[in-house]
Amino acid sequence: MHPQAPLDYGRFEALTFDCYGTLIDWEAGLTGAFTPVLRAHEIEADGEDILARYARYEAAAEAGPYLRYRDVLAAGLRGVAGELGFEPTAAEAAAFSGSVADWPAFPDSTAALERLKSRFRLGVLTNCDDDLFAASNERLGVEFDWIVTAQQVGSYKPNQRNFEVLFERLGLPRERILHVAQSLFHDHAPAQRLGLRSVWIDRRHDRPGSGATPEASAVPDATFPDMASFAATAAPD
Repeated sequence: MHPQAPLDYGRFEALTFDCYGTLIDWEAGLTGAFTPVLRAHEIEADGEDILARYARYEAAAEAGPYLRYRDVLAAGLRGVAGELGFEPTAAEAAAFSGSVADWPAFPDSTAALERLKSRFRLGVLTNCDDDLFAASNERLGVEFDWIVTAQQVGSYKPNQRNFEVLFERLGLPRERILHVAQSLFHDHAPAQRLGLRSVWIDRRHDRPGSGATPEASAVPDATFPDMASFAATAAPD
């Protein structure tokens, strides 16, 4: 991806972030949650293959009637398990569904957010339940000015309704908002359709494939390999 034109970061008042995949390492978290279940059922599988399988089931669950994210996670686990020929126990599904609270933050997320907060107001638009995001927010250790969850909206990105609620909460012109995210599918494609400028934090820049995110076509306005390099550019000393 190449930027459409250089961004003037001084024109933006608010930065809005995707959380999982951008700030929290959801692929490491998912891999860690899958590992004991696969081991218990004596399944050997490639980690990238598991993430790709999971992506399909999560996207399908999120596109249907609204479910809590815990239930989306359980649906993803059961879908992958069915392909691999086993059925997870209720206890395994419950542990998998609650694992979000244990997913680690990327090492650069907190310092980058603190740096950006000195110059911008910060928001989060996340495909998650309120309580699970609260646990992740504790790991990040940064107070956001706005938090919009899928639970609050009753739908999941890439549904444009999630972005419309974000716009309502912020009360700012769209040209004053910059959306920052990893997922082309969940974030950049709908942001592009809504005329929102966006920055791609390409956490998978050194790995092939799209991992736990369905593939999508979108052209972000700028691309960085991590939050640290983005923060250094958007909020220079």
